[in-house]
Amino acid sequence: MAIWQVYVWDKDFFPGLESTQRNVTLCKLISGGSIVNAEAVWDHVTMADRELAFKAGDVIKVLDASNKDWWWGQIDEEEGWFPASFVRNRDQMRANVINEIMSTERHYIKHLKDICEGYLRQCRKRVDMFNDDQLRVIFGNIEDIFRFQMGFVRDLEKQYNTDDPHLSEIGPCFLEHQDGFWIYSEYCNNHLDACMELSKLMRDGRYQHFFEACRLLQQMIDIAIDGFLLTPVQKICKYPLQLAELLKYTAQEHSDYRYVAAALAVMRNVTQQINERKRRLENIDKIAQWQASVLDWEGDDILDRSSELIYTGELSWIYQPYGRSQQRVFFLFDHQLVLCKKDLIRRDILYYKGRIDMDRYDVRDAIDGRDDDFNVSVKNAFKLCNKDSEEIHIFLAKKPEEKIRWLRAFHEERKMVQEDEKIGFEISEYQKRQAAMTVRKVTKQKGEATRRYQVISLFFSSLVCSVFSSLFTLFSLTCSLLCLPLSTPLFSNMPTLFMSGRRLSVC
Repeated sequence: MAIWQVYVWDKDFFPGLESTQRNVTLCKLISGGSIVNAEAVWDHVTMADRELAFKAGDVIKVLDASNKDWWWGQIDEEEGWFPASFVRNRDQMRANVINEIMSTERHYIKHLKDICEGYLRQCRKRVDMFNDDQLRVIFGNIEDIFRFQMGFVRDLEKQYNTDDPHLSEIGPCFLEHQDGFWIYSEYCNNHLDACMELSKLMRDGRYQHFFEACRLLQQMIDIAIDGFLLTPVQKICKYPLQLAELLKYTAQEHSDYRYVAAALAVMRNVTQQINERKRRLENIDKIAQWQASVLDWEGDDILDRSSELIYTGELSWIYQPYGRSQQRVFFLFDHQLVLCKKDLIRRDILYYKGRIDMDRYDVRDAIDGRDDDFNVSVKNAFKLCNKDSEEIHIFLAKKPEEKIRWLRAFHEERKMVQEDEKIGFEISEYQKRQAAMTVRKVTKQKGEATRRYQVISLFFSSLVCSVFSSLFTLFSLTCSLLCLPLSTPLFSNMPTLFMSGRRLSVC
């Protein structure tokens, strides 16, 4: 089946091919029994009875192409004339997209090779300038990406039809390598830290000269190193755009159509998940700050295992048979559930009371009524049951809707953990240290602000006390001059706060 697309005719698109030759070719295809279709790009509005009206995206079956300006076509049961001066071959459009994909992949491979050999290899030789941690932060897993892309492009080349590019079937290549694209997640998540580390190094002129010498030695284009390191981030985001363009110019009858459609869905999911992981890493500072605000913290830091706060709320909690119900505030992170208690006076202050390892527990719904395990009546309850022992925790929500939200949150937590394990997502030690530094900085600023507030409060308190003390002294002198006894109601009813120097200091 030959597929054509209605569009502005470009003589450079088919060099040397005149409209007459086009018509002859089409007529041979039609007379030979081939179905020739044209796809409308714009609406064709007409008042003439014998002209065929259509909208952008409609597929027109070409029945007669003997006239160079007007063709006879059919849409459903309607037939009529339509302009032929807007036609170009959809197969050629698909070939152009295929060629563009192959060209960019080959160029990208060279780009990765330049980074690994031109920069990373030279940096490893200069142990006096770089340590292993710095190189890990700056370059991430760029070598893993290079090896993966080499294998991916090798398979693309096998599927590439050099004689007829539009017949190439590259969709299956993306599906076969879909799991490999997850390595970009680690690189993208690390990219911001790489930029920060490079920025610090570039303040030293030695590093500026060193990186420039590496670029010249490798004969790389005139772009700074941070520009080269940005390319993998841009590349993974470009795949869905390229596949969407390829799908646009792939007929549904083409053998590659369903594979390209599936590959597009896969790559969109990959980029979406990578962006989600990046968002989570940007929030780790907030998690570290939250932990620093909790009093009496014990054990490992939250960031040692978790990176996302999924849900939080107050629940009644019973952790042993015949035990007393306790009101606690629960914070559900990936891998763990943290228990806190509110301060009796200041309800915004939290005290650490323990945690539950979610990897060791199953979540089970509990039916309203008397519970056999705890021998108590429960309502809006659910349980956490240890997989390796008989330990059970029971939780009671105030409303059925709240219980449902908690059950959904636990389901989301398990799903997130499984996805993280699939792609190997974790917070690096460098990122943990950066978060800890941020917390210390914020805590120090809050401490200084608190001290300033205390000094100012003490100053104003002393000032107010001094004013009242002076006023009382003035009244006492006035009383003495007027010969009024201190038992006068004017003085006997005054607060004792201003009658004692010791109490004034408390004021």
